[in-house]
Amino acid sequence: MAGFLTTHVLDTARGCPAQGLKIALYRIEGEEREHLKTVVTNADGRTDEQILPEAEFAVGTYELVFHAGDYLDASGAAPESPRFLDVVPIRFGMSEAAHYHVPLLLSPFGYSTYRGS
Repeated sequence: MAGFLTTHVLDTARGCPAQGLKIALYRIEGEEREHLKTVVTNADGRTDEQILPEAEFAVGTYELVFHAGDYLDASGAAPESPRFLDVVPIRFGMSEAAHYHVPLLLSPFGYSTYRGS
């Protein structure tokens, strides 16, 4: 089986996909953090392409950084300064060549994630 990485972001406060949310992907090795790419969610709250496709996949530790504050500001969420949630980092390991799906369920005051399918 080929390895690759995807995500899906849902705005649980508004009950819809989180369109236009910027996500950065990093590879972590020890104390080093290497930026691999930045993507933006589409109308379905997903990215148009796999975040880490098969050709670029390698086992290891990664971090997805969801720019929630910018998204919440643009979505019309009640303003606050500073935002309770601004940048949401999720660090996780990929130990084998498989489909890793890391969704984010987001609201202005909380979030949840899990290994999806």
